[in-house]
Amino acid sequence: MEKNKKRLIIFMPSMDGGGVEKNLIIVSNFLSKYIKQLTLITFDDSFNKKFSKKINIINYKQKTNKNFSKYFKYLVCLFILTKEIIQNRKTSVFSFQANIYCLILSQILQFKVIIRSNSAPQGWTKNFLKKMIFKTFFKFAETIIVNSKDFKKELDKEYNIKSVVIYNPLNVKEIEKKSQEKVNINLFKNQNTLKIINIARFTDQKDHLTLLKAFKKISKKLKAKLLIMGYGANKKKINNFIETNDLKKIVKVIPFQTNPYKFLKKSDLFILTSIYEGLPNVLLEAMVLKKFIISSNCPTGPKEILQNGKLGMLFKVKNYKHLETKIIDFNNNKKFYKKKLVPAYMSLERFDFSKNCNKYLAVINKIL
Repeated sequence: MEKNKKRLIIFMPSMDGGGVEKNLIIVSNFLSKYIKQLTLITFDDSFNKKFSKKINIINYKQKTNKNFSKYFKYLVCLFILTKEIIQNRKTSVFSFQANIYCLILSQILQFKVIIRSNSAPQGWTKNFLKKMIFKTFFKFAETIIVNSKDFKKELDKEYNIKSVVIYNPLNVKEIEKKSQEKVNINLFKNQNTLKIINIARFTDQKDHLTLLKAFKKISKKLKAKLLIMGYGANKKKINNFIETNDLKKIVKVIPFQTNPYKFLKKSDLFILTSIYEGLPNVLLEAMVLKKFIISSNCPTGPKEILQNGKLGMLFKVKNYKHLETKIIDFNNNKKFYKKKLVPAYMSLERFDFSKNCNKYLAVINKIL
């Protein structure tokens, strides 16, 4: 395929290391093979090493211990984007974040924009005014990409648009390779203990308290250990619950790891307790490593990934008692539920790396 001479800017002001960033890195590196003039605009250089050297990265500053608000990062990066567009009018933009701001700017400076929406509308349309703003400006996007079919249904109905579904590209070989690295974790050494893991940002969206309430209940009925991996504003709230409820010996909280897969490999059960999602990468990664999944039936993604519960278990959002019954059911019937692991792994063909990356390229080529 011939490389395109026109310029594409990928816009992602604030990067924290979650699932969105993983997809950004995968898609950007793939596009760099085919798009000659490819630029990434992001606030600092925390993740620069993960991107292909073919990508021109524009940062406002080097990584710093000072915490800037995401809106400050948006503002700074929008200023950088404005400057870049003015300097080269043959530029199109692929926005992963701050999509409405980018669309507003596109109407002022007259450039084409593709946006990727990352999570279900429940997470970002909390009032009438916001809904009206999104409904007004979504129509200016050349294409709106979403990452699950349920997400598309909700978004298209809410905003009277026609979005395009592209599943998250999944690098199975990389996950399997990294999972083989050695890890020494005392919490998971006992073979007669149910080993549970959760990997998520410490935010209200991920709802760790529902997980901890359920774990507190089941810990009185069976031998279990829980590893929580992540980062974020709710860390203190999580640790306070663990300490107050005397769970320190059986629950361990660790920072997010550059290689979470070696920890995931040691577990028996992965649990997701999110209130809303888009298409949670971490469920796909657990399926790659043949780990059984219990997930909240939140909008959107888990039900679609787990095929309405055929490939794992679903529980009611925020319902720790329902989660408790699911954990106990899994523990009591492990042989039965582990039969689902191979079909779950085989279902990952939907998220094939090459197929989905090429879908991104096809959409972007239409505006270049």
